Amino acid sequence: MAEHIAQGVFRLDSPVKIESFAAVAGGKEGKGPLGKYFDEVIEDSHFGKQTWEQAESQFQLEAVSLAIRKAGLVKEDIGIICSGDLINQCIGSTYGLRELEIPFLGIYGACSTMAEGLLIGSILTENNVSDRTVAVTSSHFSTAERQFRFPLSYGGQRTPTSQWTCTASGAAVLSKENGSIEIVGGCIGKITDMGVTDINNMGSAMAPAAAETIRRYLTATNSSPSDYDYIITGDLGIVGSKLLVEFLMKQGIDISAQHRDCGVMIFDADTQDTHCGGSGCGCSASVLCSYFLPMLENGQAKNILFAATGALMSPMSLQQGESIPSISHLVHIRKG
Repeated sequence: MAEHIAQGVFRLDSPVKIESFAAVAGGKEGKGPLGKYFDEVIEDSHFGKQTWEQAESQFQLEAVSLAIRKAGLVKEDIGIICSGDLINQCIGSTYGLRELEIPFLGIYGACSTMAEGLLIGSILTENNVSDRTVAVTSSHFSTAERQFRFPLSYGGQRTPTSQWTCTASGAAVLSKENGSIEIVGGCIGKITDMGVTDINNMGSAMAPAAAETIRRYLTATNSSPSDYDYIITGDLGIVGSKLLVEFLMKQGIDISAQHRDCGVMIFDADTQDTHCGGSGCGCSASVLCSYFLPMLENGQAKNILFAATGALMSPMSLQQGESIPSISHLVHIRKG
């Protein structure tokens, strides 16, 4: 059973293992600083399919299939899949994973979905609801642009604060017994809204949510930033990352030495013209599964906080003049 520590903060009585993991990325991501770490780089953004939406589904299916194979398992060994994405009604996940015929929980936390999936999956696994649970999510540049912004053929100009939705997917297999990496607890985020309305400035909208969640977890666990090798955010980008550090500094918490942001890491800001960095569900998922989990596995890191961030809006809410509510879920992961 999970031990309740404070509001939304818990510790698992028996840490859940991350048995295997995989990350699949698109061609632009493969040319970035982390390109060599991805399990697979798919240069064809259509992934051999007719539409971008079908391609995103294929990215997610490929990540799950790779993670299962890397553990020496077959799909029948998986009890439940927790998955979501950014496309309307999460069709990237449902259409991509339907052929696996594995019990499915569709979840949505926008770009925080991977952290949400790991939290839900670890609780299900620790409580013997599932012997093995997969957490997975994905995003695709072209599906996101079509849904949230303008058709690509429109040729609109990107603002300096905008971010580039990653074409990528990350998946992790959780179990009670196997694996050298452990999920030991986490913090479920609160909805935070600072009144930001600019869809091209998502980092500013999400930074307060990340700050609130990180502060709450550190306070509840009586720990400090120096207790962790890395405190990782999902995709705040360059602007949002600076704001996060400033917000926490004002509360007497200095994470500047430990903080890393997946959106900043995945692209080269000088050569890839992504403005403030990467975003999308697949951003933090693929960076976690390609870069940070291997660091834990080989002992280069021993203790991390993974705080993915998400903007909980839709095109309809923005058209109606609503602001952008955000959330950040945190997962505490360590070397076993």
